[in-house]
Amino acid sequence: MSGLKVAVVGATGAVGNEMIRILEERDFPVDQLHLYASQRSEGKKLEFHGSKITVKKLDNDSFKDIDVALFSAGASRSLEFAQIAVQSGAIVIDNSSAFRMESNVPLVVPEVNSHCLNSKSRIIANPNCSTIQLVVVLNPLNKISRIKRIVVSTYQAVSGAGQKAIDELNLQVKAKTKSEESLPENFPHQIAFNCLPQIDVFLEGGNTKEELKMINETRKILESDNLPLSATCVRVPVYNSHSESVNIEFYEDMNSKKAREILNRSEGIEVLDDIKKSVYPMPIDISGKDDVYVGRIRDDDSLLNTINLWVVSDNLRKGAALNAVQIAECLLGKNILEV
Repeated sequence: MSGLKVAVVGATGAVGNEMIRILEERDFPVDQLHLYASQRSEGKKLEFHGSKITVKKLDNDSFKDIDVALFSAGASRSLEFAQIAVQSGAIVIDNSSAFRMESNVPLVVPEVNSHCLNSKSRIIANPNCSTIQLVVVLNPLNKISRIKRIVVSTYQAVSGAGQKAIDELNLQVKAKTKSEESLPENFPHQIAFNCLPQIDVFLEGGNTKEELKMINETRKILESDNLPLSATCVRVPVYNSHSESVNIEFYEDMNSKKAREILNRSEGIEVLDDIKKSVYPMPIDISGKDDVYVGRIRDDDSLLNTINLWVVSDNLRKGAALNAVQIAECLLGKNILEV
């Protein structure tokens, strides 16, 4: 079988597992799949196309003859090993924050800015999960009527913080039902039956690092350095799929009817919006799906040319693993990667 030699770095994590699953689902042309993780996971076996592949410890020799490496092992691992992979001849698609704001590194959502990819792209950054679903919706609207200002509030699932965060929610829910105590370890406070208006650390000025990521990454992807955007990021006791309440003001004519028509014909977007039947996107329904789902599309009567949207997407799939594989597919389509 002809194909590519693909490496998944961080293969045993939530996103790494999803990358393997999506490579298989989409029949990505893999000749050899190499799985890497920390020493703790060395020797584990993961399934791909019916075969068991042994997870190896990541080291400086891991990328010999690799064509494309999908990284999802955190920023420190990416900073340590991405350049080694490139020097070995691989193209790196990195899911961490390590390179996102580097001026010479494309920050790519294929439905939005695949034009940024070229033969010089050796490290390509995958945006933050909450940014990806936001820009997929903003981009087609912005093409028709220029966006003036955005206010977004996120409702982010615990899977965005990794498997340990999922386990913590499980433990706290079980403890609560038994009237037992389960102290927080991965979050600053109890996450079960609670909402935490803090994701990552607070920065000078009061924004969290997650909020600043959304602001800066959205500007870079939409190629609008001064786009006014305000974000409030909240962790909620949902296992998977992020939700966002988005208020968008436009310079030119825009209303809910026009927005609905634009979004209905846009790539990667599904509109679920029938309030008479209480139809709108919900995390429990969207988990495991690939598109970005939009509902509650309505006019903001307090401001001219302004609309409100409710946006939901699977943060492990489109928010991370799927977007990375789609970038690799774009590289194939542009003959930057060759089978």
